[in-house]
Amino acid sequence: MITEQTVCTLVVGLDPDALARWIEAAWVRPERHAGGFVFREIDLARVRLIHELTADLAIDEETLPVVLGLLDEVHALRRQLRLVCGAIETAGPPGLRREIAERLARAGHAMDDP
Repeated sequence: MITEQTVCTLVVGLDPDALARWIEAAWVRPERHAGGFVFREIDLARVRLIHELTADLAIDEETLPVVLGLLDEVHALRRQLRLVCGAIETAGPPGLRREIAERLARAGHAMDDP
C-alpha cells in the first residue's frame, strides 16, 4: 500500500499541493480510503511522469492535459498493436504471416521515401 506521504517521499521534489491538484484534475486516480489516498504502482508511475513533465520539461499545468491525453493515446495504440501482432502470430497459416510481414516491410520502406 502506497500512501500519499510515501509518494511525496519517493518522488524527489514533489510538492504535496501539486499532487493534490493532479488528483483533483483526475490526472492521477488513486483509491480513496478513510485514511486518505492509496496509490497503486501505476499511480506512482503516473505521478513520476507528470512530475518529470512539469519539473524537468517545464510543461505548464494548462498544457498538461493535452500532453497526457496524447501519451495515453500512444499507450493505448501500443496495447492494440501488441494484440494485433499476437493475433497474427497465432492465427492463420505461416504463409499468411509471411505475406503480412512482407507487406508491412514494404509499407515501411514506402514511408521512408520522400
